[in-house]
Amino acid sequence: MSAALIVTGILVLLLLRVPVAFAILGPTLLYMIVTDQSTGLSLRTAAQEVNSFPLLAVPLFVLLGVVANHTGIADRIFAFAQVLFGRVRASLGYVNIGVSVGFSWISGTALADVAGMGKMLVPAMTSRGYPRRFALGLTASSSLISPVMPPSIPAIVYASVAAVSTAALFAAAVVPALLIAGGLALYVFVWSRRQPQLAGRRSAPGELRTAALRVIGPLGAPVLLLGGILSGLFTPTEAAAVGVAYVLVLGFCYRRLTPRSLWSIAVETATTAASITLILAASGLLGWVLARERVPQEIASFLLGFTDSPVVFLLLVNVALILIGTILEPIAALVITVPVLLPIAVQFGVDPVHFGVIAIVNLMIGLLTPPIGGVLFVLGSATRTPMHEVFRGTAPFLIPLLAVLGLLTVAPELVLFLPGRLGL
Repeated sequence: MSAALIVTGILVLLLLRVPVAFAILGPTLLYMIVTDQSTGLSLRTAAQEVNSFPLLAVPLFVLLGVVANHTGIADRIFAFAQVLFGRVRASLGYVNIGVSVGFSWISGTALADVAGMGKMLVPAMTSRGYPRRFALGLTASSSLISPVMPPSIPAIVYASVAAVSTAALFAAAVVPALLIAGGLALYVFVWSRRQPQLAGRRSAPGELRTAALRVIGPLGAPVLLLGGILSGLFTPTEAAAVGVAYVLVLGFCYRRLTPRSLWSIAVETATTAASITLILAASGLLGWVLARERVPQEIASFLLGFTDSPVVFLLLVNVALILIGTILEPIAALVITVPVLLPIAVQFGVDPVHFGVIAIVNLMIGLLTPPIGGVLFVLGSATRTPMHEVFRGTAPFLIPLLAVLGLLTVAPELVLFLPGRLGL
């Protein structure tokens, strides 16, 4: 009963648009007071949640994404993809996906991706005759590649909470991210068959070579990051620091960064990292309360009595996590749900790395659905479009995303193949 009241209180506060961290802290701290728990215990529990070495990578990867946005790396990837796919019908649809794949190796978060790409891709597509809803929906959907493809901030958080290898989770997420890109590309292909007016164009002589030379520098970042992590040369935290240094050098070489612009980059990074840290601390305290109320054990008993099939269990988890993702920010949702659901998943014989990838993909899909729909709000703000229009454009793209999620659920070898081959 206490746990139900806490969850209800959090949901009410979220619907009232209270910031996520404070919506979690309010009912949780009230529980601690009512049950005569000390303030010191609350502070220690919250602090222990963020006292983790792997989480040091989070502000560094946030900084990496912010610097990449300021250095115009996305513009260079866009120009290269535009030339590469230029002859194909509905080429800007594939360019949209390709830019998200390229930028995902550096960004790590959907909100940074859609904020930067929305201002560039949606106007470019609408000026070429693409329906505005299609441009909005594809831009929102392709932004989900960033938090799935390594380096992924949700993956770092999950690895810390679940005590699994960050490198293994990074490797496991590569194929799912490419499947998401492939699913969206297939949707664009089918849709474009009825759009003869969106014919491609030939690139000018030498245009591809020029665009390729301009993108060599940015493409060095994922090679440095993932090569260092997967080879064991760097930890994820060290790789993030090296990546930041590399992108900063690129920014100064491209003359897109100045000593003065570093201040705004630092402020944006600190604001984002602080909000994530506060959410993690609040969610850690909530996790302690739920454990004290034996919520994980009650859910486990129910599910084990309901089914003994791992696939049925994962399908139920999919439904639950997508619903949770519609109202909770992904980082908070991971910290709250993983301690509850992962032990149950292990009892069903589900690999923790496989479960992590499924959880992340589920919660990312939740970013595209009201009432919270973080990606929808950011894209609407960036393009000055009402949220209901953004959602109407995005809704058809949920079909390929859910199809990929179903495939990952029933075929764990797609997730575990690459970590197994790399010995992670």
